[in-house]
Amino acid sequence: MLLPSQTVVTQINSRHDRTLRTIGPVPWRRGPSAASGLRLPPRPRSWNRAAPNCYPSCSRPGRPYRIAPRVTAPLHIAVVDDEVDITVLLGNYLQGHGFRVSRLRDGRSLIDLMAADPPALVLLDLGLPGEDGFAIARQLREHWRCGLVIVTGRGDAVDKVVGLEVGADDYVTKPFDLRELLARIKAVLRRLPQATPAGSAPHPATPQRLVFAGWQLDTSARQLFSPNGDEVALTSGEFELLSTLAQNPGRVLSRDFLIEQTRGRAAAPFDRTIDVQVGRLRKKLETDAEVPQIIKSVRGAGYILVPAVANG
Repeated sequence: MLLPSQTVVTQINSRHDRTLRTIGPVPWRRGPSAASGLRLPPRPRSWNRAAPNCYPSCSRPGRPYRIAPRVTAPLHIAVVDDEVDITVLLGNYLQGHGFRVSRLRDGRSLIDLMAADPPALVLLDLGLPGEDGFAIARQLREHWRCGLVIVTGRGDAVDKVVGLEVGADDYVTKPFDLRELLARIKAVLRRLPQATPAGSAPHPATPQRLVFAGWQLDTSARQLFSPNGDEVALTSGEFELLSTLAQNPGRVLSRDFLIEQTRGRAAAPFDRTIDVQVGRLRKKLETDAEVPQIIKSVRGAGYILVPAVANG
């Protein structure tokens, strides 16, 4: 014998030719047929008040009506590591947090994936057999715009500096804490241009250009143009750093402040991320990177953007 909360209810409404089938457990209420002892489940929020005795249904008779929540496509992340345990661990963890994950074991597979289904972010191990992880990172930066986080067992300071110089947005050493890695991934994704969700109309951003020393920084399109009008490629980290400096012209900004603004986290001891990115920006902006005139260092304090900035 079924309990009331387990009762299967079938009602055919001849007026609207719809069938309602609800399988418990459901909370019960007394409906319009209470005199006959029939109990109906609670009306859904989309209940049609014009026909109080009819439950709305989808286009196929016999199937209850449901309002599906708006679903946007999950962000795609590629995990590149020759250790299967690492790819399985990271893949399962990221999928549990709503990401779509591709597990790869070599650089060739990554390049093929970038051509067919480019991810929003790549987690790249440097110790791939027979391949130079730095060369793969450099190739990514030359041909694609995506987030790049190096996840490797190389903890030497020189490797960290080289990794950041070739364009990595962050550098994480093994062993790592999954929660910290997830936070760093989200910080990088926040700095990337946001894609328009499927099925929604794009909302054009109001163009805004910051002009200094002949250079133009388009903060809506995340593009940098030289005084000659040529576009100069920037990594997401370089853009965030230059944008922060350009929005605070003539003000000395500490390394800790710049890391917090551009990476969404506190600075770690001996963190040279900002120094490396400033060096890369100087090579792109300055006539002579050894004698900078646009981004200057203030000993013991931080960095300052010297030229005046105007809205273009």
